[in-house]
Amino acid sequence: MTTSGSFNYGWVVDGWPDVKGKPASEAGRRTTLDFGPHIDWGRGMNDPEVTMSDAPTNSNLNAYRKAIEAAGLAIDLSKRVPAPLKSLADQVIRSAASVPANLAEGHGRLGRDRAHHWRIAYASAKEVDCHLSLLCIAGAVHRGKATTALQLFDEVRAMTWRLLHPIS
Repeated sequence: MTTSGSFNYGWVVDGWPDVKGKPASEAGRRTTLDFGPHIDWGRGMNDPEVTMSDAPTNSNLNAYRKAIEAAGLAIDLSKRVPAPLKSLADQVIRSAASVPANLAEGHGRLGRDRAHHWRIAYASAKEVDCHLSLLCIAGAVHRGKATTALQLFDEVRAMTWRLLHPIS
C-alpha cells in the first residue's frame, strides 16, 4: 500500500497495514478511501439508504399522486387509438408520463432546480390537455374517461402552480 504524508492511497484489506501501520484486523476497523474510519463497511455510497436517507419521498406530494392517477388514465386511453392518430396518442403518453416524473424529480431537488422541474411538469400537463382534447374531438378516445383525465390534469396544474407560487 502506498502512503504519502498522512494520506492513505490504497484500499484496506484484512492483513494489509492501515494508516497507523497495524494490520486492519488488529486495528478493529477498516479505513475507506476517504481516509477516515468507516463504521459500517457493508453500506457504501451507492446504497440508497445512505445517499437518500433524508430526501423527501414523493408519497407526501399530493400533486404527484394525482399526476400518477391522471397519467395512468391518459395512457390507458391512448393505447386504443386508431393508426392515423397514433402519433398524437404517442405524444399523449410521453407528455402524461412526464408530469409525475418531473414532479418527483423536482421534489427531490432544491432551489431553482426544483422550480425548473415543476415548471416542466406544469407545461407537460398543458400539453396533455391539448393532445387529449384533440383525440377526444376526433372521437378516438372515450369522451367520459378523457374528461376525467383532463379534470385530473387540471387539478395537477393548479397544485403545481401553488408549488411554484406559494402564498406568502
